[in-house]
Amino acid sequence: MTITPVMPTYARTDVVFERGEGAWLTATDGRRFLDFGAGIAVTSLGHAHPHLTAALKAQVDKLWHTSNLYRIAGQEKLAERLVANSFADTAFFCNSGAEAMECSIKMARRFHQAQGDKGRYCVITARGAFHGRTLATLAAGGQEKHLDGFAPKVEGFDQVAFGNLNEMRAAITPETAAIVVEPVQGEGGIIPADPAYLKALRQIADEFGVLLVFDEVQCGLGRTGKLFAHEWSGVTPDVMALAKGLGGGFPVGACLATERAARFMTAGTHGSTFGGNPLAMAAANAVLDVVLEAGFLGRVNATAHTLWTRLKAMVAKFPKVFSEVRGQGLMIGLKALPPNGDVVGKFFAHGLLTVVGGDNVVRLLPPLNIGATEIDAALAAMDRGCVELSA
Repeated sequence: MTITPVMPTYARTDVVFERGEGAWLTATDGRRFLDFGAGIAVTSLGHAHPHLTAALKAQVDKLWHTSNLYRIAGQEKLAERLVANSFADTAFFCNSGAEAMECSIKMARRFHQAQGDKGRYCVITARGAFHGRTLATLAAGGQEKHLDGFAPKVEGFDQVAFGNLNEMRAAITPETAAIVVEPVQGEGGIIPADPAYLKALRQIADEFGVLLVFDEVQCGLGRTGKLFAHEWSGVTPDVMALAKGLGGGFPVGACLATERAARFMTAGTHGSTFGGNPLAMAAANAVLDVVLEAGFLGRVNATAHTLWTRLKAMVAKFPKVFSEVRGQGLMIGLKALPPNGDVVGKFFAHGLLTVVGGDNVVRLLPPLNIGATEIDAALAAMDRGCVELSA
């Protein structure tokens, strides 16, 4: 066996994209694809969005990187905007969702230990969750397929069934520091949490004095039709991890927190060499310019309603291919009956990019600004694929 120069940690589809515009990608061989995966919910405003492109070009000509040894104007601007539009009082910037979750976990431990409770370090998470690929976030997710070969598992993480309040309450011990959940499980199969479940988690966290952490790496930044998915429940966390759509394709992560939760995160307790550099902040601020525009999230919800209506009709038309549509907003899962990889491959053959997920789900994560033309094209491609799969 001869290993490839690019480490073979991905089962990559044999295509190379060289250009993108809006929801469309063009491959080096000239084929065009409608991108309903959006880089796994990352290119939230599509490809080559003019406002994002202009913002990055302007910043490229001025300053790429300094370091966090100095003030960074873009960080201060982005933090103020995120605070003004969320539950949070403060933000830490990093490069990825896993890093945002690492910051969240560290904050939860330090919150208790800085107050003298050295034994509180455990985090309760939900089975089926995905929180990243670092050793700690793999342990937080708890999925054996991701942990295999990376023993010993990092200590301090307990899993309970997603949505089961009895298990959650029973799992809390004097060592528990935090509860961590995704308001919509993404990798696990596009499974939204019941609002009543999130409300009860808030009550449990308050009762036992633990922090409530929401992982909105995939479901945040307008993906569900509100700026943050937890807003649908009326519940606020103590800490929240963001990434993916925040940079519109540029690597940006953020950990948002209340003053109470973050008050022990003082100088030297955490850091990042690249996190929050001027280029990243230019991208994220440009994304917020668009997403926070009046009417933008309303259009996301209207688009989602149209797409859901048509997807439900498609599921009814092809009962041998799909059994249900689930999710929230433009974070959509189609429960497949054939292997989901086969379905994704068939859609790819008809020029549509989608993403596999847990529980044999096909994920649809299109740019938030798609319109009727893209929906028509996507449904036509899916219809052709479903006809062949049904046969």
